Amino acid sequence: MTTTEQRRLLGEFIRAHRERMRPETLGGRRRTPGLRREELAARAGIGATWQAWIEQGRDVNASPAALARLAAALELTRAERAYLFELAGRRDPEVPEPDPANDAPASIRAMVGVLPYPAYGLDRLWNACCWNPEAAWLFSGWLGPSSGMGGRQRNLLRFVFDDRSARELIPDWERRAVRVLAEFRADYGRTLNDPRTRALVDRLRRESPLFARAWEAQSVAGREGGLRVFHHPVDGPVGFEQYTFSPADRPDYKLVTLVPIDGQGFHPQEAGPRRLAPPAGWS
Repeated sequence: MTTTEQRRLLGEFIRAHRERMRPETLGGRRRTPGLRREELAARAGIGATWQAWIEQGRDVNASPAALARLAAALELTRAERAYLFELAGRRDPEVPEPDPANDAPASIRAMVGVLPYPAYGLDRLWNACCWNPEAAWLFSGWLGPSSGMGGRQRNLLRFVFDDRSARELIPDWERRAVRVLAEFRADYGRTLNDPRTRALVDRLRRESPLFARAWEAQSVAGREGGLRVFHHPVDGPVGFEQYTFSPADRPDYKLVTLVPIDGQGFHPQEAGPRRLAPPAGWS
C-alpha cells in the first residue's frame, strides 16, 4: 500500500521524465515539452486515462508488468527504474529475488578480510555470509569452527534465541535479544515474499518462548550501534563499539564491525586475543 506522498512523488517523477522525452515526430504546435501523456501511454501499452491518473497522484493499482513497460518507455536508467518501483511499492519483475545462499558482495568480503577486529557480513535473512578470525574468536558458538551451526545456517537470530552459549556470552541477554529482533523486524517487510523468511520466523516462534512473545509485541527499531560488552568464555569481559553499514550495490546486506573500546590494536592471531577492560560500572 502506497502513501499519498509516495503517489505524489511517483506522479511528479513520471511527468518530469515524460517531459524530457523527445517526440518521435516533430512539427506542429505543442503546448507541453517532451511527450504528451497519450503518446507515452501508447509507447508503454497502457491506457491514457490510467497514465493521467498516476501522474495526478491518484490511488492507482499499477501492476509490476505495467510499471516495467512504463519504465522502458521512459528509457529510465537502472537507478531511476529502481526508484520508480520503490515509489510504487512494487517489486521489479526483472530484478531476481536475492538468494541468501549466494556469496557475500565483494565489498563486504573485502572489508571483512582487512579489518583487524571482529567483523562479519549478514545477508537479508541475517545469516552470516562471511566473517574474519576475530569474529570467529568472539562468537565461537556462532561462527567458530566447533559451533553447532554449520554452513549457511549460521543465522544470527537462531544463535541469539536458541543457542545457550549466547546467553553466556551476552550480558543482559533477554533485553539484547528483544532488541535484535526489533531490528530484524525493520527489515522483515522487505522479505515478506521470501518463503525462507516466513519459515525462519515460524521456526523460532515454535522453539523460543521469548521470541514468540517479542514477535507478538510488534516492536520495530533501527539497527543501532554503540557499546557492546561480551563475556568471552576464555578471555572474560571484552568491550567494543559496534558499527553497521550496508553497501550501495547490495543494501539488503550488512557489514557489522566491532571496534575495541580501548582504542588499542586487536590481534587474536598473535598469542591469543587481548583482554579488554570492561566499561566503568559494568560487572
